[in-house]
Amino acid sequence: MQATEYAPGLVVQGLATPAPQLSDFKLIAFDMDSTLINIECVDEIADAAGRKAEVAAITEAAMQGVITDFKESLRQRVALLKGVPVAHLEAVFHERLRFNPGAQALIGAARAAGLKTLLVSGGFTFFADRVKAGLGIDFARSNQLEIEHGALTGRMIDQCWGDICDGAEKRRTLLEVASLMGIGAHQTIAVGDGANDLPMMGASGLSVAYHAKPKVRTQAQVAINEGGLDRLLEVLR
Repeated sequence: MQATEYAPGLVVQGLATPAPQLSDFKLIAFDMDSTLINIECVDEIADAAGRKAEVAAITEAAMQGVITDFKESLRQRVALLKGVPVAHLEAVFHERLRFNPGAQALIGAARAAGLKTLLVSGGFTFFADRVKAGLGIDFARSNQLEIEHGALTGRMIDQCWGDICDGAEKRRTLLEVASLMGIGAHQTIAVGDGANDLPMMGASGLSVAYHAKPKVRTQAQVAINEGGLDRLLEVLR
Protein backbone atom coordinates (compact mmCIF):
# COMPACT_ATOMS: atom_id res chain seq x y z
CA MET A 1 0.00 0.00 0.00
CA GLN A 2 1.18 3.48 -0.83
CA ALA A 3 1.37 5.67 2.26
CA THR A 4 0.41 9.31 1.87
CA GLU A 5 0.82 12.16 4.35
CA TYR A 6 -2.79 13.23 4.57
CA ALA A 7 -1.85 16.21 6.77
CA PRO A 8 1.22 16.99 8.89
CA GLY A 9 1.73 14.06 11.25
CA LEU A 10 -1.22 12.12 9.79
CA VAL A 11 -0.51 9.30 7.33
CA VAL A 12 -3.08 7.22 5.44
CA GLN A 13 -2.72 4.19 3.19
CA GLY A 14 -5.14 1.81 1.53
CA LEU A 15 -8.25 3.87 2.25
CA ALA A 16 -11.10 4.08 -0.20
CA THR A 17 -11.70 7.38 -1.99
CA PRO A 18 -13.62 9.26 -0.79
CA ALA A 19 -12.68 8.33 2.77
CA PRO A 20 -15.42 6.66 4.83
CA GLN A 21 -17.46 8.56 7.37
CA LEU A 22 -17.42 7.81 11.08
CA SER A 23 -21.08 6.85 10.87
CA ASP A 24 -20.19 4.09 8.38
CA PHE A 25 -18.83 2.15 11.38
CA LYS A 26 -20.67 0.73 14.39
CA LEU A 27 -17.91 -0.18 16.85
CA ILE A 28 -14.55 1.38 17.77
CA ALA A 29 -12.06 -0.57 19.90
CA PHE A 30 -9.15 0.98 21.77
CA ASP A 31 -6.01 -0.31 23.39
CA MET A 32 -5.51 1.41 26.75
CA ASP A 33 -1.87 1.90 27.79
CA SER A 34 -0.12 4.56 25.65
CA THR A 35 -3.26 4.79 23.47
CA LEU A 36 -6.19 6.02 25.57
CA ILE A 37 -3.87 6.91 28.46
CA ASN A 38 -0.40 8.40 28.71
CA ILE A 39 1.40 5.64 30.62
CA GLU A 40 2.21 1.94 30.62
CA CYS A 41 0.61 1.02 33.95
CA VAL A 42 2.76 -2.05 34.58
CA ASP A 43 5.91 0.07 34.31
CA GLU A 44 4.60 2.63 36.78
CA ILE A 45 3.55 -0.06 39.26
CA ALA A 46 7.06 -1.53 38.99
CA ASP A 47 8.45 1.82 40.09
CA ALA A 48 7.28 1.02 43.63
CA ALA A 49 9.27 -2.19 43.60
CA GLY A 50 12.39 -0.42 42.38
CA ARG A 51 12.24 -2.44 39.17
CA LYS A 52 10.83 0.03 36.66
CA ALA A 53 13.82 -0.13 34.28
CA GLU A 54 13.73 -3.92 34.19
CA VAL A 55 9.98 -4.12 33.62
CA ALA A 56 9.95 -1.23 31.14
CA ALA A 57 12.59 -2.98 29.02
CA ILE A 58 10.37 -6.08 28.74
CA THR A 59 7.33 -3.91 27.96
CA GLU A 60 9.18 -2.09 25.18
CA ALA A 61 10.41 -5.34 23.63
CA ALA A 62 6.87 -6.75 23.70
CA MET A 63 5.35 -3.61 22.16
CA GLN A 64 8.03 -3.52 19.44
CA GLY A 65 7.27 -7.15 18.61
CA VAL A 66 10.78 -8.31 19.59
CA ILE A 67 9.21 -10.54 22.26
CA THR A 68 6.45 -12.46 20.50
CA ASP A 69 5.03 -14.37 23.49
CA PHE A 70 3.05 -11.58 25.12
CA LYS A 71 1.49 -13.84 27.75
CA GLU A 72 4.85 -15.02 29.05
CA SER A 73 6.30 -11.50 28.97
CA LEU A 74 3.35 -10.23 31.02
CA ARG A 75 3.67 -13.06 33.54
CA GLN A 76 7.36 -12.17 33.93
CA ARG A 77 6.56 -8.52 34.53
CA VAL A 78 3.71 -9.20 36.96
CA ALA A 79 5.90 -11.60 38.95
CA LEU A 80 8.31 -8.71 39.52
CA LEU A 81 5.46 -6.71 41.11
CA LYS A 82 5.02 -9.10 44.03
CA GLY A 83 4.58 -7.22 47.28
CA VAL A 84 3.64 -3.85 45.77
CA PRO A 85 0.84 -2.39 47.94
CA VAL A 86 -2.52 -1.52 46.43
CA ALA A 87 -1.97 2.00 47.74
CA HIS A 88 0.72 2.43 45.10
CA LEU A 89 -1.73 1.47 42.35
CA GLU A 90 -4.06 4.14 43.71
CA ALA A 91 -1.20 6.66 43.57
CA VAL A 92 -0.39 5.69 39.97
CA PHE A 93 -4.01 6.23 38.99
CA HIS A 94 -4.43 9.58 40.72
CA GLU A 95 -0.96 11.07 40.19
CA ARG A 96 0.36 9.69 36.89
CA LEU A 97 -2.49 8.44 34.72
CA ARG A 98 -4.01 10.95 32.31
CA PHE A 99 -6.25 10.53 29.28
CA ASN A 100 -4.33 11.13 26.09
CA PRO A 101 -5.18 14.30 24.13
CA GLY A 102 -8.29 13.93 22.02
CA ALA A 103 -9.51 10.74 23.72
CA GLN A 104 -12.64 12.32 25.13
CA ALA A 105 -13.37 14.21 21.91
CA LEU A 106 -13.02 11.11 19.71
CA ILE A 107 -15.16 8.95 21.99
CA GLY A 108 -17.77 11.69 22.19
CA ALA A 109 -17.86 11.98 18.39
CA ALA A 110 -18.10 8.21 18.03
CA ARG A 111 -20.98 8.06 20.47
CA ALA A 112 -22.76 10.90 18.65
CA ALA A 113 -22.34 9.01 15.36
CA GLY A 114 -23.97 5.92 16.84
CA LEU A 115 -20.90 3.79 17.51
CA LYS A 116 -20.39 1.54 20.53
CA THR A 117 -16.99 1.75 22.23
CA LEU A 118 -14.69 -1.03 23.47
CA LEU A 119 -11.56 -0.91 25.61
CA VAL A 120 -9.49 -4.07 25.18
CA SER A 121 -6.19 -4.12 27.02
CA GLY A 122 -3.22 -6.23 27.98
CA GLY A 123 -3.20 -4.03 31.08
CA PHE A 124 -5.19 -4.40 34.26
CA THR A 125 -8.80 -4.15 35.39
CA PHE A 126 -7.75 -1.90 38.30
CA PHE A 127 -7.10 0.85 35.76
CA ALA A 128 -9.23 -0.26 32.80
CA ASP A 129 -12.49 -0.26 34.75
CA ARG A 130 -11.80 3.30 35.92
CA VAL A 131 -10.79 4.48 32.44
CA LYS A 132 -13.96 2.86 31.06
CA ALA A 133 -16.07 4.77 33.57
CA GLY A 134 -14.18 8.03 33.09
CA LEU A 135 -14.54 8.04 29.32
CA GLY A 136 -18.02 6.52 29.18
CA ILE A 137 -16.85 3.44 27.26
CA ASP A 138 -19.43 0.68 26.71
CA PHE A 139 -17.35 -2.49 27.04
CA ALA A 140 -13.95 -3.41 28.50
CA ARG A 141 -11.72 -6.46 28.78
CA SER A 142 -8.35 -6.59 30.54
CA ASN A 143 -6.28 -8.66 32.97
CA GLN A 144 -6.96 -8.98 36.69
CA LEU A 145 -4.12 -8.73 39.20
CA GLU A 146 -4.33 -11.01 42.22
CA ILE A 147 -4.35 -9.09 45.51
CA GLU A 148 -3.94 -10.56 48.99
CA HIS A 149 -3.64 -8.66 52.26
CA GLY A 150 -3.53 -5.33 50.44
CA ALA A 151 -0.62 -6.19 48.15
CA LEU A 152 0.04 -7.80 44.76
CA THR A 153 0.93 -11.50 44.78
CA GLY A 154 2.82 -11.41 41.50
CA ARG A 155 0.09 -13.41 39.78
CA MET A 156 -3.03 -12.77 37.70
CA ILE A 157 -6.49 -14.29 38.10
CA ASP A 158 -8.09 -16.32 35.31
CA GLN A 159 -11.42 -14.86 34.18
CA CYS A 160 -14.49 -16.44 32.60
CA TRP A 161 -13.21 -15.72 29.09
CA GLY A 162 -9.65 -16.99 29.63
CA ASP A 163 -6.33 -16.34 31.32
CA ILE A 164 -4.60 -13.33 29.72
CA CYS A 165 -5.81 -10.68 27.28
CA ASP A 166 -3.07 -10.76 24.63
CA GLY A 167 -3.15 -9.91 20.94
CA ALA A 168 -5.20 -12.98 20.02
CA GLU A 169 -7.72 -12.26 22.77
CA LYS A 170 -8.00 -8.62 21.66
CA ARG A 171 -8.88 -9.82 18.16
CA ARG A 172 -11.33 -12.40 19.49
CA THR A 173 -13.00 -9.81 21.73
CA LEU A 174 -13.41 -7.32 18.88
CA LEU A 175 -15.03 -9.99 16.70
CA GLU A 176 -17.14 -11.32 19.59
CA VAL A 177 -18.58 -7.90 20.40
CA ALA A 178 -19.19 -7.24 16.69
CA SER A 179 -21.03 -10.55 16.42
CA LEU A 180 -23.16 -9.82 19.47
CA MET A 181 -24.02 -6.45 17.92
CA GLY A 182 -24.99 -8.16 14.67
CA ILE A 183 -22.40 -6.28 12.59
CA GLY A 184 -19.53 -7.34 10.35
CA ALA A 185 -15.84 -6.88 11.06
CA HIS A 186 -15.75 -4.32 8.23
CA GLN A 187 -17.91 -2.04 10.40
CA THR A 188 -15.30 -1.89 13.20
CA ILE A 189 -12.35 0.42 13.91
CA ALA A 190 -9.34 -0.69 15.99
CA VAL A 191 -6.92 1.80 17.54
CA GLY A 192 -3.58 0.81 19.09
CA ASP A 193 0.13 1.45 19.39
CA GLY A 194 1.92 -1.86 20.02
CA ALA A 195 2.56 -5.18 18.33
CA ASN A 196 -0.10 -6.94 20.41
CA ASP A 197 -2.69 -4.61 18.84
CA LEU A 198 -1.94 -5.82 15.32
CA PRO A 199 -4.26 -8.88 15.40
CA MET A 200 -7.34 -6.79 16.20
CA MET A 201 -6.22 -4.05 13.84
CA GLY A 202 -5.86 -6.60 11.06
CA ALA A 203 -9.36 -7.94 11.68
CA SER A 204 -11.04 -4.53 11.73
CA GLY A 205 -12.52 -2.52 8.91
CA LEU A 206 -10.22 0.39 9.72
CA SER A 207 -6.90 0.15 11.56
CA VAL A 208 -5.51 3.20 13.34
CA ALA A 209 -2.02 3.56 14.85
CA TYR A 210 -1.62 6.22 17.54
CA HIS A 211 1.93 7.41 18.23
CA ALA A 212 2.78 3.79 17.54
CA LYS A 213 5.81 1.56 17.21
CA PRO A 214 7.28 1.50 13.67
CA LYS A 215 5.97 -2.01 12.95
CA VAL A 216 2.45 -0.89 13.80
CA ARG A 217 2.59 2.40 11.89
CA THR A 218 3.56 0.66 8.65
CA GLN A 219 0.63 -1.78 8.85
CA ALA A 220 -2.10 0.68 9.85
CA GLN A 221 -4.42 2.38 7.38
CA VAL A 222 -4.28 5.57 9.42
CA ALA A 223 -1.23 6.59 11.47
CA ILE A 224 -1.57 9.51 13.88
CA ASN A 225 2.04 10.47 14.51
CA GLU A 226 1.44 13.97 15.87
CA GLY A 227 -1.40 15.46 17.89
CA GLY A 228 -4.32 13.81 19.64
CA LEU A 229 -6.61 10.85 19.03
CA ASP A 230 -9.28 13.17 17.67
CA ARG A 231 -7.15 13.71 14.57
CA LEU A 232 -8.87 10.59 13.25
CA LEU A 233 -11.85 12.88 12.70
CA GLU A 234 -9.81 14.71 10.04
CA VAL A 235 -9.94 11.50 7.98
CA LEU A 236 -13.42 10.24 8.86
CA ARG A 237 -15.55 13.19 7.89
